[in-house]
Amino acid sequence: MDGYLTVCLCVTALVSAPHTTSAKELSITTIKQDPYTMSRGSELEGYCIDLISELSQKLGFRYKLHLVKDNRYGALDASGSWSGMIGEVIRGEADLAVAPLTVTAMREQVVEMTTPFMQTGLSFLLRKDMAHEELHFGFLSPFSMEMWVGVLIAFLLTGLCVFLVARISPREWEPETEGQNFTLVHSFWYITGALTLQGAGPHPKAVSGRLVSAVWWVFAILLLVFYFANFSHMQHADNTQVSIKNFEDLSNQDVIEYGMVEGGSSMMFFKNSNNPVFRRIYQHMERRNTFVANMEEGIRRAQQENFAFIGEAVSLDLAVARYCTLMRSEEVVAMRAYAIAAPLGSPLIKNLTVAILQLSESGELTYLQEKWWPNSCVGVQESHSTNALGLRNLQGLFLLLGLGLGLGLLIALLELLFKARGLAKDGKKSCCSVLSTELAQRFRGGPESADQESSDKSKA
Repeated sequence: MDGYLTVCLCVTALVSAPHTTSAKELSITTIKQDPYTMSRGSELEGYCIDLISELSQKLGFRYKLHLVKDNRYGALDASGSWSGMIGEVIRGEADLAVAPLTVTAMREQVVEMTTPFMQTGLSFLLRKDMAHEELHFGFLSPFSMEMWVGVLIAFLLTGLCVFLVARISPREWEPETEGQNFTLVHSFWYITGALTLQGAGPHPKAVSGRLVSAVWWVFAILLLVFYFANFSHMQHADNTQVSIKNFEDLSNQDVIEYGMVEGGSSMMFFKNSNNPVFRRIYQHMERRNTFVANMEEGIRRAQQENFAFIGEAVSLDLAVARYCTLMRSEEVVAMRAYAIAAPLGSPLIKNLTVAILQLSESGELTYLQEKWWPNSCVGVQESHSTNALGLRNLQGLFLLLGLGLGLGLLIALLELLFKARGLAKDGKKSCCSVLSTELAQRFRGGPESADQESSDKSKA
């Protein structure tokens, strides 16, 4: 009875104990790639480093990290040997390979792989100025958004200024006339005619009105000159670009070179694909020898050359988040996943798979991706073209318009002041009272003001 009780207690202790993968220290191979594994002094950091740490805490194993010797993920060479991390796992040089290691049929035949910890696919990135983006409102592209807002504000202020000058200036305001020429509607119609290089009469008669009109005409003409010049330049630039939205567009042009990491699963996908577009892309890269040694070289070439880099979409997204001049194609093909590799028959796989699923269900994997994929381009203003003119380019033109409008209003006030002084002297009244009466007559348009002025003239 005591022996039976002892056996039961031992079984209970084993069942309730945490799932440990191994009592020995595991040897883990990885490869440097941002942001999965990066150097920080003498230590390593990144998404995969945090993932290993989380798994070791859940499963209770100790581990020792080392970088793969040949800096490759793993591919089958002509002699039938595997290179990279897959080769180290097969030869027993590593118990696990933790990296952005793509799950493929060939790798599944020689190693055990866990459930994926990340989903991705193949895409390509290139510089934003290398891809032509077709806009439905392309005629707005010569000016930036802030420039169009500035033009709208200038238009509204000028129309209002023309209306005020016409009301204030004695030569424009004629109380005995039933309809005044420059109403608010006609003022805006008048300056609209200048934008279309067409006159919209009647024209101002006073010096102040003519000054405002002349300054607006100069502003409108120069604005149109800059608009059409930049529009012509952008159309010429667009003719030298190609529209690249997907892999088929990439394969049908010869302006932009393209390539991918040599010896990786991405290269094998294009090499073995039966899709004519993908086959054509691989044959082009093989003929031109446009393969790169690693992802860092591919991103550097995409930044500095007429080069499109093909790779894993999730890795390309990191490059786009860090370098605001780059953009990734919206097309993603060959959906695939990243997983951890172990030798065939390894007892580690089952517990690692369960632990990865637990991390996914708890949101820890999502947190790690948000941690290591920060977007440094947030808040960076983007426009359709870097050649779009902004307020900084034409600030002198707006300054000229502002000075002209201010000077026109000042001259109109001086004209009214001189008239008020003359009426005050003739009617033996204060200049301020006459000036306030004149302003009230112009902006209230009341009959009492007009009748009072007529009676003053008759008494004089």
